[in-house]
Amino acid sequence: MAELERPGGGAVADPRGVLRQGRAFLDFFWDIARPEQEVRLAATENLLRHLREGRKDDELKYSLQRLVEGLGATRKAARPGFSLALAQVLQAFEEISLCTVLEQVKEKHNLEKVKKKLVRNAAFGNFFGVMALFQSGRLVKDQNALLESIQLLQQLAHHQAHLRDLPCKALIDIVSEVPETVFQEVLFGILQSDLASAFTSPENLHLLLVGMQKFPGVLKPKNLKKLFGSPTVVNEENIPRLVELLQSAAKTEKKDKKLPSVAFDLLQVSLKEDAFELFWKEGVENGLLKEKSGPVSYMCYRLLGSALPLLSLDQLQMVLKGKVMQHYGEHVVTTQLPDRFKFAPEMEGYIDEFLSSCDDLERQLAVMICFSTLTNQGYPVLSSSSRVVRHLQPVALQKYVDWLKDMFLRPDLDCCLDFSSNRQKQNQENVNIAHHKIGRLRKWIIHRLANIVESPAEKEESLVMDVSRFCFFHAFFETKKKTSQICEANVLPSEPLDQQAHSVTENYFFGLLQTLNSLTVLGDTAKAAALREKHIHGVTADGKLWIFLLVEYANKLLSSEHVKAVKPFTKGQRDAWERTLQSVKNLQKKENKSDSAKVVAFQQLLLLMAIHLFKNPSETMDVLSDLLNCMERAFSKEPKKKKTDNTEPGWVEVMVEILLSLLAQPSLLIRRISKSVFVRICPNLTKRGLQLILDVLDPYQEQNEESAVVVMEESDKKIKSAQDADEEGSEDSSDESDTEEENDSGDEEKNEEVDDDFRSQLMNVLQAGNALGGDESDEELDDEAMMALDKNISALFAEQQKRIQAKKNEKDRMRKEKILRRDFKIKVLDLVEVFLTKQSDNPLVFDIIEPLLRVIEQCMSSDSDKQEVDFLQKTANIFKNSLCRTKQYCKRLDALQEDLHAFVERLVKKACKHTDSSVALYYFSASLFLLKVLRGNTSDKSSTPPTPLPEKQSNTIPQACQVSSTGCLDMERVTVIYQQALTQFLTKRNSALTSSMFHDLFTRFPIMCKPLVDILVKSITAGARQHQQAQACLLLQKVLLLRELKPFMTEEEWEELIRESISQVTESLKMVGKCILKAEKEKVAKSLELLNVLLKTVTEEKLCVNLTELDKVLVALNQPEGIGNSARLDSLYWNVMRWLNYTKPKKEKTANKPAQEAETLKRKKKGFLPETKKRKNRKKSILENGVAPVASEDGEPAAPEEQLLGRETPKQRKGLMPGSSKHKNQNRGVKENGLAMAGSGEEAVNGGDAVVDKKKKKKKKMSRKRKVDVGNEAEQVPAAKKTKGNISQETQQKQSSKADQQKQGKAKKKRKEKKTPVQQE
Repeated sequence: MAELERPGGGAVADPRGVLRQGRAFLDFFWDIARPEQEVRLAATENLLRHLREGRKDDELKYSLQRLVEGLGATRKAARPGFSLALAQVLQAFEEISLCTVLEQVKEKHNLEKVKKKLVRNAAFGNFFGVMALFQSGRLVKDQNALLESIQLLQQLAHHQAHLRDLPCKALIDIVSEVPETVFQEVLFGILQSDLASAFTSPENLHLLLVGMQKFPGVLKPKNLKKLFGSPTVVNEENIPRLVELLQSAAKTEKKDKKLPSVAFDLLQVSLKEDAFELFWKEGVENGLLKEKSGPVSYMCYRLLGSALPLLSLDQLQMVLKGKVMQHYGEHVVTTQLPDRFKFAPEMEGYIDEFLSSCDDLERQLAVMICFSTLTNQGYPVLSSSSRVVRHLQPVALQKYVDWLKDMFLRPDLDCCLDFSSNRQKQNQENVNIAHHKIGRLRKWIIHRLANIVESPAEKEESLVMDVSRFCFFHAFFETKKKTSQICEANVLPSEPLDQQAHSVTENYFFGLLQTLNSLTVLGDTAKAAALREKHIHGVTADGKLWIFLLVEYANKLLSSEHVKAVKPFTKGQRDAWERTLQSVKNLQKKENKSDSAKVVAFQQLLLLMAIHLFKNPSETMDVLSDLLNCMERAFSKEPKKKKTDNTEPGWVEVMVEILLSLLAQPSLLIRRISKSVFVRICPNLTKRGLQLILDVLDPYQEQNEESAVVVMEESDKKIKSAQDADEEGSEDSSDESDTEEENDSGDEEKNEEVDDDFRSQLMNVLQAGNALGGDESDEELDDEAMMALDKNISALFAEQQKRIQAKKNEKDRMRKEKILRRDFKIKVLDLVEVFLTKQSDNPLVFDIIEPLLRVIEQCMSSDSDKQEVDFLQKTANIFKNSLCRTKQYCKRLDALQEDLHAFVERLVKKACKHTDSSVALYYFSASLFLLKVLRGNTSDKSSTPPTPLPEKQSNTIPQACQVSSTGCLDMERVTVIYQQALTQFLTKRNSALTSSMFHDLFTRFPIMCKPLVDILVKSITAGARQHQQAQACLLLQKVLLLRELKPFMTEEEWEELIRESISQVTESLKMVGKCILKAEKEKVAKSLELLNVLLKTVTEEKLCVNLTELDKVLVALNQPEGIGNSARLDSLYWNVMRWLNYTKPKKEKTANKPAQEAETLKRKKKGFLPETKKRKNRKKSILENGVAPVASEDGEPAAPEEQLLGRETPKQRKGLMPGSSKHKNQNRGVKENGLAMAGSGEEAVNGGDAVVDKKKKKKKKMSRKRKVDVGNEAEQVPAAKKTKGNISQETQQKQSSKADQQKQGKAKKKRKEKKTPVQQE
């Protein structure tokens, strides 16, 4: 009988031969127990399909048996896998009786008969068996099986040590799916004891609560009173016990971080029994919250969040103004540390879920207001940037905004649920608490309003404009008298805004202005949809700029008598304001003309500067006046007359200067608008305007940027103090602080050095006080003199300390200026990138190449701090991607051909002269870009006509004309330039040029291959070093593989090129000696690779080339002193030789080796000491006792190798030294003349006890040599005639013989290396 062990459990009998039908069927059960979920599910589906298609009773019976056994398996995820598979089988085959399966489960996993060690597996087997019946969907229909399953689960509930609360949860799940009639008829009787003991455990209480909600007709108040004595669950008598059960459930579920199901069901039952207020106040606030435990507190918070969708408006007000809410606020404030558990994100998820599912506007608004009034000393706990407002309906959102505005103007601290932490209570003694709270609340409200505009909530344009006007008004204006004409002045603030409140509102307003600038078009009209399709931002549905509407509103406020500005305008500032508005109106009239881009650019910049008049009027006035003058010149009708005056800059140059000054500002909004303005004026940019930008990047003109740097630094400090959300000062400050910390220690060490001036001053002070008296004066100083001396010394040291601090401050200032200057350059690079992207066909692009190269070169040799590396990477990316790899370039080169050719020559020469290959690569790439531009342009005055092609080749390759097109390229001049560069690369020992540069040249410009290929051929032998010769071979190989090369050459020239290349390689290989150095091996490898290409070309094209000399050189190269034993060279060598009809010989050595090793292993005895070692040790002891060694069979003394064999070191015994036995055994199988040397088995085991005659002769010769070397003193005498005086003589002989043996060992090793067989044909 066949039996198999499977993951399901024990052996399975197979009387009907189910196991013999196929392996695939059995593999289903293996895969069901796999830990991968996808594999388990696939195996279950395949098993069901197999059983359905086969319809075999024996297979079905076997499957049930295997699945039931697997329910108690111990492998990971095996039990759930078998349970699911059993459920699917029972669902698919309804003819299977559930009671029968349940009996099988009980019998297989019998809890009473099983051993104590296997009780856990049996308990799980029963549990997963019941779960399989339940998951099949048939358990509810079969009352007998349902009754037995419930009874089994009740029995399993006693095994809490193994199953915990799983049986109770399964029981609750089953009860929740049972119909009310079945529950009343079948289950109510057996569950009555569990229901009656509901207040003894959370599981029984949960069962009761589920039954009450599911079967209200059965568990009526009348029946409940019979069960546990009260008609309701939530009442004053039961509250203490309910609190204990909820505390127990909270501590049980603390690892899962979720609300216990029993708590949520109890909440629902309390609502159903109209006892929610009692439950919340007595059970939660006065019960659960009193135990200061983390899990219990989190359960209260989760109860609050889960109750939001279930409560009415009054209940929401009660809950959200209670103790749980305040407790939650204290938790949020006290868990700001990073390692603390934060519940705020989870609570925000509850609010988000409630707002998205609630349609009641009043409840939505109530929840938002209640969470906004949970304050910590006036500052709400809810994040001001929370995204939950996106679910508010438009009406509710409008009401919420109105509430926020009213709270800003008339703060009502009484309606807030305010609290303070212990530390705040200690520090609030001398502070105006009410004023402090109002300031914090207003700060949060203004940020909340600005964030509502930024959020993706559904909002109208009127709401956005309302919020924007509100923020603008309270940032820059105050109400003198109420008026209905201005909405923001209709209500007077109950607490006037101070300067700090105005400053905070101003900062958040400019953040809002940035949001408006990038805001998508709002509204559902067709015009708005059309603007959205064009990706237009910052405008309303009718096409007006948001910033223009705010400027109009500001003008209305300035002309009103009921409001006044926080910073009133002077007469000059007001004139500039009026002039700006008039200019904007004039520009709007010209908006539909051809220069609309220029109009929009000026309009956008003017409006931004007009708004900034309210923030920094003195700084903005200069920029605004320059901008207005520039605009007048840009749109004047006589621009050509002014071009003759070279001293006065054009409007574009002035505009560029303005944009550069604005880029130095830390405001992200200003920088973005400056960049968008530059995009629009790019087509009008002149060479002088571009030079202004490039001068900023010039590393040798950094002193011209000091003004911009100062502006940026001052603004940065202001922004940091005001905490402006719009600014990026934090980035700069972080970089500064990092660098400052690094340099502090160095400065302190340098300051410790005392200069000579201070030393001389100190000596003068001491001499004046007679503190440096000599031998003549023995008198001590009196107290007054000592006090005066101390005073003078302290003043001197204080002055010295001031000087040291001044030096340190100056050094710190210079370092900060350097950081700011570098940051400014990074921002200016954006303008360069914009110009290269938008105006790639502009001839001014050529003026950008050298400045970018100078920046790259200077950064390569400067400091390697993070900011410098970022600057270098950005510059390099712009140079590579936006300049060299651009697909569009200038097509108008009639007047620039000569300059560009000279530019190419200058770039290549700089690349050759440079010492850094990485920098030289950029110069070389720039020259290739200019080649691409010159070749891509066509001109009638081209210096060189296209290269004529032979008729045959021009017919076969139609693209030849396109490949050979030179455009405006002067081939003779360019050829000379790159010939010199290539010659230098191959002849100069330390050249910054690399082979990849020339490979790029040949690949992109195949027309350059023919003029330069001769240099490559000659350099195969004429290269400066072997490395250059190898590079010449590599480049020539890549050139020959180019398909575009052959059309430029005739058949005779092509054949001559191949012939000359083979000849040069042949000469190069003749000079090859022993390949010891890496450079020599590289040269041979590249030569063989090139030969492979050449011989392939000769063979395939059937060229007439003499290969006799090459054949001789290659055959000689195969000798031991040739290419050596490199596997790579050997492979390349035989790849070349196959073109000459040579084949690589096969190795015969491997055939005899396995048999020889098998014989060795067979005869070897474990733990047997070889005889050689015994004999050698014996001779060693004889020598030590003064006895001469025994002579060999021929009368000669034993060889020194035999004498010293017993003196092997541990490394030699392990086979790690050359003289070890392992190496000797390995060398015995070496082939000589193609035949393996056959050694006897004893030789392999005993280490040479029975030696072949050749080895004996060699040893005799060696011993004779040693006799001659040592002299007559080495002559052997009988042991009996030796005297004590001879012992010292023998010791000297031993020492000399040791040195000889070491020399002979080295000589032997060399001879063995020479005798290593080479590849034979």
